[in-house]
Amino acid sequence: MSDQYGTHSLSLAVKNIKASKEFYEKLGFKALEQFGSVEEKWLIMQRDEYKIGLFQDMFEENIITFNPSDARAIYHDLKGKDVDFLMESPSISDESGPCHFCIADPDGNQILFDQF
Repeated sequence: MSDQYGTHSLSLAVKNIKASKEFYEKLGFKALEQFGSVEEKWLIMQRDEYKIGLFQDMFEENIITFNPSDARAIYHDLKGKDVDFLMESPSISDESGPCHFCIADPDGNQILFDQF
């Protein structure tokens, strides 16, 4: 099932999104204009195939994010394996469209599955 996880990125909880954006630009990342903005206090940046999300005041810890094409299939597979969920969107029970859910590994590292 791992190849069904789609693209992945790190979602970083930042204190100053403007300073973080400027730092990652120095590393060659560019903001994807269709995904957030400094004014909205979140944005997605990309360099080659690498993506990072910068999020100010949205969550306290960094999160590994997967963007699968079918998060619902992964969700149901994990439900069958008795995985605990930190959060799941109400739309997870819909047949199609955007949805997301979040789990944590044994050390508390959060893993978000976000289908958009």
